[in-house]
Amino acid sequence: MLIVMRDHASPEQIQHIVDHLHLAGAETHLSQGEVKTVIGVVGERELVYSLEMEGFPGVSEVIRVLKPYKLAGRDFQAEDTVVRVGDAQIGGGTFGVIAGPCSVESREQMMSVAASVKAAGASMLRGGAYKPRSSPYAFQGMGLDGLKLLREAGDSAGLPVVTEVLDVRDAETVAEWADVLQVGARNMQNFMMLEELGTMRKPVLLKRGLSATIEEVLSSAEYVLKGGNRDVILCERGIRTFETYTRNTLDLAAVAAFKILTHLPVIVDPSHATGRRDLIAPMCRAAIPAGADGLIVEVHPDPEHARCDGPQSLDLDAFAELASTLGPRVALEGKHL
Repeated sequence: MLIVMRDHASPEQIQHIVDHLHLAGAETHLSQGEVKTVIGVVGERELVYSLEMEGFPGVSEVIRVLKPYKLAGRDFQAEDTVVRVGDAQIGGGTFGVIAGPCSVESREQMMSVAASVKAAGASMLRGGAYKPRSSPYAFQGMGLDGLKLLREAGDSAGLPVVTEVLDVRDAETVAEWADVLQVGARNMQNFMMLEELGTMRKPVLLKRGLSATIEEVLSSAEYVLKGGNRDVILCERGIRTFETYTRNTLDLAAVAAFKILTHLPVIVDPSHATGRRDLIAPMCRAAIPAGADGLIVEVHPDPEHARCDGPQSLDLDAFAELASTLGPRVALEGKHL
């Protein structure tokens, strides 16, 4: 349920509503604009709907929300969420570019990539320290040592760092070293992990699951938002279909739909979506008019010898060339890098 307060409702009126809801056993989440405040109410449906809030001082409207996601929807918050990470920003007209290798392999590799993508215009550095792999015999990442190398490389280039949380038991350790906590496609519905990340005050990059619907993605984001963490970035990374030419099928229609349904920023991952180096640049360009707020691209100094996802990684020169073409296209959509 959403309680829309009257324009310029007093803090005392808002607090009175919040106190009443808490006494009834419901949770409240406030979205406060310059003029209007919306109170999101979460709890047992029958209990929440039985509360007659329409007559309370300062209340303009009570909206009963049937969607499984309340806090992620535009009914709760009409204006776009802007996620700020240090000097970087995604959303609110700022187009962010996250770049780096699939996995952290060495200090030399990370320092080289960080300096190069920074010079090309990337706003954040990505790199996997813990890697979920389909085969148990594939490279699983460097773990804590990888986190430290990623942090060092990010600091040297002046870039915030993004890395995946693979297990809820590692969440605090990853949060100690990373600026943005990534939830991979395989963990999109790991609700225990999402609840844990909701209690942390680090932005969460939530990737769409391999076969997840749009509603399921937003419901997963709801777990993080419900915990109090409002800095969530959605990522379209392709879904599994009958097509075999590409690794997955990039669903740009979902990007446009997300922009209608939610206030959360949405970025696109063309590397995992296509699995093909020659399709990354075209899909990056296509994501911009679809409404994307940013990109996350795999970049490696020597893709042919990468320990993970080499065929879908750009080399340093190819990324620099791609990045140089993005500015005018982003500007056409009324955004800026």
